[in-house]
Amino acid sequence: MTDFSKNIVNQRFGLIYDELTKSNKIKGKSDLADKLETYNHVINNVLKGDRSLTVKQINLLVEHFDINANFVFGCSEQLYNSDSDEIPTHSLAEKIIQGRNNITLVPDKASAGYALAVDSKEYLEQFKRFSVPGLEGPLLAFEISGDSMLPHITNGDLVICEALERNQMPRDNGVYVVVTDTVVTKRIRRIKDSDSNQVVGLELLSDNEVYRPYQVDLEEIRQILKVKARLTAHGLA
Repeated sequence: MTDFSKNIVNQRFGLIYDELTKSNKIKGKSDLADKLETYNHVINNVLKGDRSLTVKQINLLVEHFDINANFVFGCSEQLYNSDSDEIPTHSLAEKIIQGRNNITLVPDKASAGYALAVDSKEYLEQFKRFSVPGLEGPLLAFEISGDSMLPHITNGDLVICEALERNQMPRDNGVYVVVTDTVVTKRIRRIKDSDSNQVVGLELLSDNEVYRPYQVDLEEIRQILKVKARLTAHGLA
C-alpha cells in the first residue's frame, strides 16, 4: 500500500482538519466527509496517510471552508483565502463588458504566435478587446488549456495579466504567465546563483501535482506577466 503520509497535501489536510475542528467549523470526520461528498473512513484514511485527496475533494474543501488552495499544496502559510493574496476570480458570464477595451484576449490557438511576436503591437491588434470592472491599464488575457493549474485555474478559464518590466523580477510562489518559445501559466520560484546570489532562472511549478516542475534560464524568457485575476465559467453561482 502506498504511504501518502509524506505527501504535502496529506500533511496540510491534517492541519486543516485540526483547525476546522478547533474553530468548530466541523463536528468531526463524518461532518467533513459529508461536506466533501465522501465517507468517514475515507477521511480517516487520508489523515492516516493511506490515501490522498481527489481533485474534487480539494475543490470542495476550498469551496465550503474558504481554504486557501496555495496552503493545501504547500505554496503558502495562509490557511484561509480571506488572509491571502489569492488571484481574484470573476464570473466569465457576468464580468466581461464593453467599454474601455483595455484587455486584449490572446486565445489558446494564438499563444504560439504570441511567443514569437511578443513585442509586436500589430500582432495584438487582430484580437478582441474587452474590459472588466476594477481592472485598469493595458492588460492581456490568455485562454487556459489543460489541467496543470488545478484546482486554482481550470481548462477554459481566462487569466488576466500585466506584463512586468524587463528588469522586474517576479515574486516566489506567485502565479505568472511565462513566455519563452511557448506560453505557460505557472507558479514560480526564483533560482539564484550560489556565488553571486543573482537570479539566473525560474522554476515553473504546476498546482496539479501530476505535473513535474521544470526550470528555464533567464536568457530563454521573452516576457513575464503577473496574473492579476481569472475569469471563469466554473464553480460560480
